[in-house]
Order: sequence, then C-alpha cells, then structure tokens
Amino acid sequence: MNPLNPLIVQADRSVFLEAFNPLAEEARAAIAPFAELVSSPEHMHTYRVTPLSLWNAASAGLTAERMLEALARYAKFPLPGNVETDIRELAGRWGRLKLEAFDQGLLLLVGEGDEALLTEVSRHKAVAPLLAERLSPQVFSVPPAHRGVLKQALIEVGWPVDDVAGYADGLAFSVELTRQLQVRDYQREAAEAFYQAGSDRGGSGVVVLAPGAGKTVVGMVAMSLVGQRTLVLTTNRTSVNQWYRELMSKTQLLPDDVREYQAGKDLAPVTLCTYQMLTHRKRGSQGDDPGAYPHMELINSAEWGLIIYDEVHLLPAPVFRLTAEVQARRRLGLTATLIREDGREGDVFALIGPKRYDQPWKTLEVQGWIAQASCVEVRLRLPADERMAYAVAPDREKHRLAAENPAKRGVLQAVLARHAGQPTLVIGQYLDQLELIGADLEAPVITGKTPQREREHLFQAFREGRLRTLILSKVGNFALDLPDAEVLVQVSGAFGSRQEEAQRLGRLLRPKKDGRTAHFYTLVTRETSEEEFAHHRQLFLAEQGYSYDILDEEELTQTN
Repeated sequence: MNPLNPLIVQADRSVFLEAFNPLAEEARAAIAPFAELVSSPEHMHTYRVTPLSLWNAASAGLTAERMLEALARYAKFPLPGNVETDIRELAGRWGRLKLEAFDQGLLLLVGEGDEALLTEVSRHKAVAPLLAERLSPQVFSVPPAHRGVLKQALIEVGWPVDDVAGYADGLAFSVELTRQLQVRDYQREAAEAFYQAGSDRGGSGVVVLAPGAGKTVVGMVAMSLVGQRTLVLTTNRTSVNQWYRELMSKTQLLPDDVREYQAGKDLAPVTLCTYQMLTHRKRGSQGDDPGAYPHMELINSAEWGLIIYDEVHLLPAPVFRLTAEVQARRRLGLTATLIREDGREGDVFALIGPKRYDQPWKTLEVQGWIAQASCVEVRLRLPADERMAYAVAPDREKHRLAAENPAKRGVLQAVLARHAGQPTLVIGQYLDQLELIGADLEAPVITGKTPQREREHLFQAFREGRLRTLILSKVGNFALDLPDAEVLVQVSGAFGSRQEEAQRLGRLLRPKKDGRTAHFYTLVTRETSEEEFAHHRQLFLAEQGYSYDILDEEELTQTN
C-alpha cells in the first residue's frame, strides 16, 4: 500500500486517477494501452478496463502480468482479487480460439483441454449456423464465406478469434518510395507491425497515430512491403486528392498508376475511392438488396493484394458488411482514434483486425513530430432574450440554441484579435451560424455544397498565405492538409462526439516551422446541455494527456 500513488482500482474494474498527483502522467501512460477513459473531471479521472481494451492490448503483445504490474505499481491500495483474476482470464481469452486455413476451407480450433470451450461457443445461436462439420473434439470446419461474420459473432459472445488463416495474393505491383522520403522510425515500425514480414499473423489490423503524424506514409510503406495492387478507401474527395498528391510526391508511381475510381472506367493498380461512392444506393432500392449498392463490386472486381481503410473509425455500416466478405484480402486500418460513436469498435477489431500499433500523442509531441497544442474552453452566457427560449425548447432544439448562441460571434472576434495575423480555421456544425460568421470576418465559408474545385482553390490560397482565415463546416473534420494552421476555433459541434474533437484538434498538429504552439479554442454556452457535451467531447484528448484551460468570456474580451 502506498497512499502517495495516484491510482485507486475498484472491484468493478474501474480505475480512478488523481490528475493532480505528481505521478499522474506516468500512471496514465502506463494504463492507457489497456484501459479506456470514461470521464475526466478536473481532479479525478475515471478509466475502465474492458474486454475489448484487454484484447487489443493482448493482440499487440502486452501480457496480463504486465498490465497487472502497471496497476500495482501506481495503486494506492492492493488490487482487488477479482480484478487480478478478471484481467488474467479476459486477456487470456485472446489466442485460445484460432482460425486456420486447411485445404480449400477454414478450421476453427482450440488447444488440448479446451474442447468444452469449443462445444460451448458452437452451441450459441449466433455461432452455430456459421460452422460446418465438427472434425474432432478440437476442430470445426468453417465455410470460407463465413470467416468475417464468424469473427463478429464470436466477439459478441465474448471470445475473440486469432485469425491466422492467411490471405489470397493479389496481382503483383511494386511500389517504391522515393529516396527523398525520410520515413520516421515509428512510421516504419507501424507498417512492419501490420505486415509482420508477410506471415499469416500479419496482414490485417489497425494503426493508431495522431493527425499530422503521417498515417499516409505508413500506408505507403505498407504498400511497398506488400507489393501488390492496392485499393485505398477514404472519407471524401479532399482526402482522395491528398492521397494522390502524397503518392505522386513520395513514391516512384506514375500518374497512370494511381486513379480515382469512376464507374465504367478501368481500374488502376492503385485505386482511390470514397466511402460515399462505395455506399451509393441505387434509386428505389430497398433494404439489404445485394444490388442496392452498384459500386460495392469494386472490392471484388480486381485482385487487390491490400485494402487500406483510411479514417477507419468512420467506416459506414454497409462497408462493414462488405468487409466481412473480403477476409482473404490484407486489410490495413488507419485512424487517430479507435472510438466510434456507434459503439462498433468490436466490428473494427473483428473485421479489419486488432490494433497493431499505437503511439501516444504526447510522445510524438515531445519528439517534435507533431506540434504542441494549447486547449482552451471559453464559457459564455446566453443573452437574456434567448434564455427563456432555451428553457422551453425540446431537448434537441436546446443543443442548437446553445450552439448558435449569438454571443459567440463577439467572443470569436476577441479570440481572433488575440491571434491577429495567425493562420486560423473556424469550424462549426450549423450552416446559418457559419454564414453569419463568414460575413462578420469577411472570410470564405466551405461547406458540403462547395464545389471540389473551389475548395481546393481556397485550401491552396490558405497554404500559400493569401488567405489567413477559413470558415469550415464539418467537412473540415478530417483529411485536410493545411500544415500552417496555427489557431482553430470550434464554435459548435456534433453533440458529444469524442472522435470529432480529436479530429478537429488534429487539424493543428502538423509541426510548425519555428516550433510555435498551436491554439485550440472551443466556445461553450454556460448552464446548457452544451457544457455536458463539451465535457464528453474532451474525453479522448484527456486520455492522450491534453488538458483544457477554462476562460470566462469576460476574461477573454478584457484582454483585447
């Protein structure tokens, strides 16, 4: 027992961290690989150890003993006995069920002594229809078409599968990196952790790195290791253009080797496609009609050796269904956060693969690979004439009234005055609000309706310093290559989205030429639901070691 330590471990597998304790940062870094942050009030942060957090850690090679050692090293009191048992048993589930290739099919198997486990899971109503013949007490045969959905079903019943069934090779296609590209150590480590020297243990999984840390480079190194035709799926046209620019500048590929997918046109050896295009539905199609998505055949229409899922935390549901069918292809997910607001992290684990590599944001910051960032929450009041409207509004309308608080326009101007001349992004959820702000600042507004050519023109003007301020809707949440942005002001957001908060801070994290600090502001209306949502939005960044200074609107306006 050591009362000076910062952790209190509870019997329900929750972990309290004293944020003010001198050892808090050490402890946070030690438990982050296997515990999820649940809440982060000012003085006491709450983590929870979950089955999925343990399985991700175990699949990356972290043993139960090392997890328990980390908890014990920083705990005030002895660990509850059931927590030790739970961690050993839950982490120990990883690897007990395996999928292996055999002849033209698959085998689901267990080791000697686990025959009862195989019997138990095989009798589950979600699992039984996916199995074929029981070949021995330790082995079931599995139809190859059921590979993905079986892994999903077993995750649901609490038993992850170590899939070592290997992959079908795609058509060979060499991707060579330019000699000028200096691949960072962590980028090469991430790609190699995914590939694992071409063994059946590699070839599927997720790499988690901060925005601005070069996930695209990780993808290109993986392409060079695999050496086969590659399909890159990403979030929007802006991201497609960014991938194209990166591939042209950092590899020896020729323009004809890389192409954006267009229906009816030949596929290139490296084809880029948006999730929106892939999930486009035929007009009048109903339900899960297989013909409802005419572009879904893209994934099966060429002998891809690698499929890269960019921003994998944003995968739409139809892509999950399709990915369940392509488990024989190597699959790499790239993301800044495994958090999904729809709770489908288990499907990412089952269908794309476990987390293969993760590097804490603060570690990359200390090493100078991403910018230092100051996070500030500015709290302001609703004007008196808006307060009664808020009081009587339905819950969903309450959020909009708080988010569109007209007082934010004046506070925003005070923030910009504090950072006069610095390249600034203003981002929000509601278009009417953004149009008013654009008029106030005499700055262009980019929304989903802005033509792609105009977007690229404005982004390039910002990169070149001809524009100092851009107003963005949620199209600015991801895949923006604006490395010189130094200030971002968030005037409204999508309720309590942790992933959105992380992505928006990420717009600022490209290292600055002179090493200066980036500034991330969030404007929040006091005594409204927006305060609660803001607190929840900040959870993931708190887990990464970021803290928010709280300013009252008067403190901000009085300093300008």
